[in-house]
Amino acid sequence: MRRRDLLKLAALRAVAPVMATAGPQFTQSENLAGAAIDTHIHLFDTLRPGGVPWPEKTDMALYKPALPDRFIGQSAHFGIVGAIAIECSPLKSDNQWLLNVAADHSVIVGVIGDLIPDAPDYLDDLDRLRQNPLFLGIRYGNLWNRDLAADLDKPGFLDGLKALAAAGLVLDSANPDPRLIGAIRRVSESVPDLRIVIDHLPHAVVPAEPGAHDAYWADLRALAQNPHVFVKLSEIPVRTNGRLVTDPHAYREPLDAIWDLFGEDHVLFGSDWPNSDHVASYAQTFAIVRGCVMHKSPAAQEKYFWKNSLAAYRWKKRRPDQPTA
Repeated sequence: MRRRDLLKLAALRAVAPVMATAGPQFTQSENLAGAAIDTHIHLFDTLRPGGVPWPEKTDMALYKPALPDRFIGQSAHFGIVGAIAIECSPLKSDNQWLLNVAADHSVIVGVIGDLIPDAPDYLDDLDRLRQNPLFLGIRYGNLWNRDLAADLDKPGFLDGLKALAAAGLVLDSANPDPRLIGAIRRVSESVPDLRIVIDHLPHAVVPAEPGAHDAYWADLRALAQNPHVFVKLSEIPVRTNGRLVTDPHAYREPLDAIWDLFGEDHVLFGSDWPNSDHVASYAQTFAIVRGCVMHKSPAAQEKYFWKNSLAAYRWKKRRPDQPTA
């Protein structure tokens, strides 16, 4: 079991009195009544010339092509009619590679790319990429040896984020921890009109030390006051003692704490496929997530599974079965 999952389970136990390893399962026939948009998948082709920066060849769970047709095969039965492809490469050329793949597969309603806001060619690259309606924004955070908290102080970095906001694009974060949440708060306060999506917040380890714990939640409360900030309830499933925790009640209290803080208009569904294969299959991931939100109203579930993604990403419909507001 990975150390991060151990810490995550400890955080879950702090607010959930019972952690079960067995519970209600959802069959493939128990899909959503309506459509859903998966706001967090990764696409890569391990067979392409030169390979890929991620995943590593030693990663037996992931090192095989992850392309739209494979995603459709694993997700469509659960009512997933669209997805947003999130960058998983620091190579500037892979922004165009991802857009090219998306162009040929209408299940992909948008792409979040990778650019460095203080790079000399950032504005030119941003202007070029934004001409493609599938390009919805960039991701920046604890990824590719970057540190948003430190990089915010670099000359031109905030200006780059202001240009992102002016272009009507979004900033996704990556791999949340208390330091990153504090940095995202700084971004939110410095560029208040920038739409921000905090990825994988349920996977963040909440500090146990009282002062750090209070500061972490103070940052989240401040972020929740900004109507342009959204949160992905993604990277939810965990394993304990080698077994997948399948009981949704084991996850519900900590997820509800995030849901209640940000509100039903600001939470998004994301699977993190295929990275999620390290822990659970797509069917298992969806069953757990579905179970975690079943107690919400039908209108709130609809917001979580697709409506809020329109507000966060402003993606455009590409298929008849994709919903619109």
